[in-house]
Amino acid sequence: MRDHDTETVRGLPGELPAGEAILWQGAPLWGALTRRVFHIELLSIYFGILLIWRGGSLLWAGEPVIAAVRAASWIAVIGAVAIGLLSLFAWMIGKTTIYTITNKRIVLRIGVALSIDINLPYKIVESAALKSYPDGTGDIVLTMAAGQKILYPALWPHARPWRIFRAQPALRVVPDAAAVAQLLARALAESSTHATAQPGAQAPGAPVTEAQPAGSQGGASRPQTTAAA
Repeated sequence: MRDHDTETVRGLPGELPAGEAILWQGAPLWGALTRRVFHIELLSIYFGILLIWRGGSLLWAGEPVIAAVRAASWIAVIGAVAIGLLSLFAWMIGKTTIYTITNKRIVLRIGVALSIDINLPYKIVESAALKSYPDGTGDIVLTMAAGQKILYPALWPHARPWRIFRAQPALRVVPDAAAVAQLLARALAESSTHATAQPGAQAPGAPVTEAQPAGSQGGASRPQTTAAA
């Protein structure tokens, strides 16, 4: 495991090369992770229904109230333990994750027991997409260029849900996600502008410099930050 206490640049595997600068660093909000990734609210409802069904069925069968309460209490204990463990895991993910956006790349430091750094230079990022939530958090999903693959299990939960065979890295439930998406859009646009200035480079589609609202249609190819499905 990497010793993060001795690292020269927090969240990065080494020194920044000349000309590279950190634009933003952040992490998932663990409370939002419990809702968006582990669906704690739905799990609580599920155990609540089981508890009521178990206690009610025993009372309907003529069992004493104390017996019904004891039987239902076991379901409550199991539910509380499950929810507690998932909440603890979400907290650990939030504490150990660092997302970094520079003017050259995106770096995901992920992993609870064993951390890894995933470097994503802008030249291999085809597009970025924002999915916003009512609490101001959001997922920024990255689509990789053709031929670029990352295994879904290596990314989870820092990936777009259910996109298993062509995994899409994601900055999950980051705070003030709209502002972060706009910052990333500008960085991608500047990266493309610099790339097309090189001899022999082809001009890309017009960049989108702001995150578009859900359902909007963008005409740009790369870079873009639009609303994810």
